Amino acid sequence: MGIVEGIEDLSAKLRAQKDSIQTEEATKNAFVMPFISRVLGYDVFNPLEVIPEFTADLGMKKGEKVDYAIMKDGEVQILIECKHVGAPLNVKHASQLFRYFSVTNARIGVLTNGQAYHFFTDLDAPNIMDQKPFLVLDLLEIDEIVYPELSKLTKETFDLDSVLNSAEELKYVGALKREIGNEFKDPGKDFVRLLMTKVTERRATADNLSLFTELVGKATKQFLKEKVHERLKSALRDGDTIDLPLPGGELTSEQVHKSTENAVEAKEESDKTGVVTTEEELAGYQIVKAIACSEVKPNRVTHRDSKTYFGILLDDNNRRTIARLHFNAKAQKYIGLLDEEKKETRHPIDELEDIYLFADQIRACVARLDSN
Repeated sequence: MGIVEGIEDLSAKLRAQKDSIQTEEATKNAFVMPFISRVLGYDVFNPLEVIPEFTADLGMKKGEKVDYAIMKDGEVQILIECKHVGAPLNVKHASQLFRYFSVTNARIGVLTNGQAYHFFTDLDAPNIMDQKPFLVLDLLEIDEIVYPELSKLTKETFDLDSVLNSAEELKYVGALKREIGNEFKDPGKDFVRLLMTKVTERRATADNLSLFTELVGKATKQFLKEKVHERLKSALRDGDTIDLPLPGGELTSEQVHKSTENAVEAKEESDKTGVVTTEEELAGYQIVKAIACSEVKPNRVTHRDSKTYFGILLDDNNRRTIARLHFNAKAQKYIGLLDEEKKETRHPIDELEDIYLFADQIRACVARLDSN
C-alpha cells in the first residue's frame, strides 16, 4: 500500500471510529499503530524496527517511557509520544519526548493524538527538540504537501538528511499557512487594520474596526469561494487539473483531473439523449464527489442526469443515491439528501460552495450506503 492510499484509508477509518475511542491505549491500537505500519511501513511487531514503551537507561525519571521508538540500523531514529484522540497537542505536556530526544540519537520527534501528527526536529538548538513542529499532518484536513516529506521517513525510502535539509522551510511555510488560515477564519485586529488602510482613509476607531472586521470576514470568504469556483469551471472547460485543494483535502489533483474528464465525457453523452447536463451540475458533482471520497474510492462515485434532477450515485446504482442536485429551476437551487428510508429532503442553496455545509451529512450517507 502506498503512502497516499494508507493515509486516505486511515482518514476514512478515523471519521468512522473516532467517536467510539475512549482511551489513549485505544487510540494507539486503532490509529497510531496502523499509521506506523501502513503509512511509514515499519513492522510494529518487530522489536528491531519498533519498540513500544521505549525506555533509555540514562538516569531518566523512574517509570518514564516514550510510547514508540522507531529503529534503523540499531539506532533510534524517530520517537513517538501519543495522546488520546481529540486531546490538544501541547508540547508542554510531552516532557518525556523532550527528554528522550536529547539523550538518544533520534532527530525526529512525533507528538500525535491519532488524528494530528506533529513532527519536530532540532532546528533552533542542537539536540534540543524545537517547540514548534516543522511538519503537520491532520488526517481530517490533509495537506498534500506532507506526502513527499513523509515518504522520506518511511522504512523503504528513509532519508533523514533530506528531511532535515527541507525542515526549516517546511516549518515556517507551514506555520505561515496556518496563520493565514486563522486570519481568514477569524480576522485579527492587526490584519483588519492593515487591510483597512489599503481601502479607506477612515481612522482606526473602535467602531470602524468593528465594522471592518465583519467586512474583512465576508470578503475573505467570498474570495475563497470565488477561487474554488474558478478552478472548478476552468477544469470543466479545459480538462485541466485542479491545483487549489478542495476543503478537507479529500482529493488529490490527479484524482480530480480524472473525475473531471469522466464528468465531461458523461456530459457529452447525455447531450445526445436530450438531457442537458449543465456546467453548474458538473461542478456541483465535483464538490459532492470530493466530500464523498473521504469515505470511498473516487471511482465509486458516479452520476446520472435526468430531466428532473442530477443524481450522484455510489457504484453507479440508482438505489444507492448519495445526493440529488435540483438545479433546473431558475428561482432557487436545492441539494436533495436521502435518509435511511430513502425519503428525500431538499435543502436550498444559493451558491455551489454551500454544498460544503452538508459535508457531514453526505459523508454519513456514503458510509451508510457502503456498509449495506
